[in-house]
Amino acid sequence: MELRSLKELINLEEPAWPYVQEWIESGRNHVEILPVTQKKREEALVKAQVTTRSPMGAIIYETGGILVDHGWLRIYGSGHEKLNRSLPFWNEEALETSLYEVPYLLVADDAIGGFYAVDNGFFGAPQKVFYYAGDIPGWENLDMGYSDFVAAMFDVDFGEYNGSFRWTNWKEDVAELNGDQGIHAYPPYWAEFPKDKERSRKAVPVKELFTLTLIQ
Repeated sequence: MELRSLKELINLEEPAWPYVQEWIESGRNHVEILPVTQKKREEALVKAQVTTRSPMGAIIYETGGILVDHGWLRIYGSGHEKLNRSLPFWNEEALETSLYEVPYLLVADDAIGGFYAVDNGFFGAPQKVFYYAGDIPGWENLDMGYSDFVAAMFDVDFGEYNGSFRWTNWKEDVAELNGDQGIHAYPPYWAEFPKDKERSRKAVPVKELFTLTLIQ
C-alpha cells in the first residue's frame, strides 16, 4: 500500500470541518472539542490515510477527540489527555493487527463499554456503522455511514437512547474517567436485575471492556 503524504491528505479547497461545526451548533447535546497538537494530528492523519475533505479526516486533524453529552460518548480524533486514544493507533491496539487489515474500524465508544465501528466487510454491510451495546451481546447495524452517525450523535436524546444504562450520579462518575477508562457494571446490562437496585460499577481500562465484546 502506497501511503499518501500529509500534504496530499489536507484538503484546503473543500474541508469538511465547517460541516462538522454546523452539526455541533445545530445539535441539542453538550459538546466538548478537545484541543489538538500539531504532532499528534499529523501522525494520526497520515496513519489513518483519510483526507480532511471527509468528516473522519477533519475530526482527526482538527480535534484531539470530541466528547458528547458530558463525556457519555467519545468520538475518536488524534488524541488528548481526556481521550488519549487516537483513531488509527487505538484500532491497532484494540484489534491487535495493522490498521489496514482491521475487520472494522472503531470510531467511537460510550462511557459504559458500548462501541461504534465502521464495517470493513466483516459484518457484511461495508461502510455502515455498527453499535455494540451492553444490554444485548452482539453488534447492531445502525444503517448509516460515518458522517450521518456523527451528525446524529450531536442531536440524539441519550436519555432515551441509552436511558436504561444511566444511574443517579452518572455525570459525576463519567467526569472522573480518564481517556483510557470506561465504567464496568455488574451484573452486566443483559442480565436480569431488579430495577429498584443499583448495579455495582467501577472504572476499568477501555481495552478490558472491549475484550469483553470479543468473547460474547
